[in-house]
Amino acid sequence: MTETPIELSVVLPVYAGADPAHFRRALESLYAQTYPAAEVIIVEDGPLHPGHHEVLDEFAGRTPVPRRIVLPENRGAAAGNQAGLEAARFAWIAKADSDDVNLPARFAVQVEAIQQAERDGRPLDCVGSAMFEFDGGPAGEEADHVVGLRSLPCAPRALSRYARRNSPLNHPTVLYRRDLARSVGGYRHVPYMEDYDLFGRMLAAGARMANLPEPLVLFRAGDAMLGRRRAPGIFAAERTMQRNLRAYGLVGPIESRINLAARTAFRMLPAPLLRRAYRGLFHKHPR
Repeated sequence: MTETPIELSVVLPVYAGADPAHFRRALESLYAQTYPAAEVIIVEDGPLHPGHHEVLDEFAGRTPVPRRIVLPENRGAAAGNQAGLEAARFAWIAKADSDDVNLPARFAVQVEAIQQAERDGRPLDCVGSAMFEFDGGPAGEEADHVVGLRSLPCAPRALSRYARRNSPLNHPTVLYRRDLARSVGGYRHVPYMEDYDLFGRMLAAGARMANLPEPLVLFRAGDAMLGRRRAPGIFAAERTMQRNLRAYGLVGPIESRINLAARTAFRMLPAPLLRRAYRGLFHKHPR
């Protein structure tokens, strides 16, 4: 029996605060995939700078030609990703960020995992992977500046249990079914946690998720990433997220309060301790 090809719609939002050089590198890594995407959707989240437009002009002749979705004002991660989700033409969404590097075999490895799950009679709705975190380095040498390996539970049951405390998938690594995401309401405004909120609704709807142990994305880390964990509004977002998890039936009232206390205490740590705690909780030492 011939397998139905899996066609991917890449969704990549970009905003004025993104470094144009990082944006260029992210696009290069997408167009260097050994399993090409069927379409690449770039969501311009508000007005961009001339450097971003230069990058967009550089890639205008690539195949597939990037589809540009322009939002007149910066509306944030949820709106940018949702605009891409709504515009996507193909059955699977491949998430990508504007400052990360996708390793060349990323899509090929994930598509093979999806097809193997189908052959085994255990179809997947979402598949993520581990990712290397790196800090600095010139284009093409990011792997020499890896500071950690972030991996999450791989098996569906372990992943579902983990989702009661943290996001079960590394968002920049994820492939998910477009129609499932649309059916549960897509991305909603939960600052800094839009992906966690979406994955929670997917799990509540019965989605089958898995993570691959192989790191397939180089995620740009550093102090800016840690700074977002203490950004204005983050504590209100934590309360909203725990309220949502209760509404989705993923946690009970007591567990929700424990989660809120633990996550709030984590974010209130002084910067040096926060960095150390983050590495202890989420990093495996890269080989």
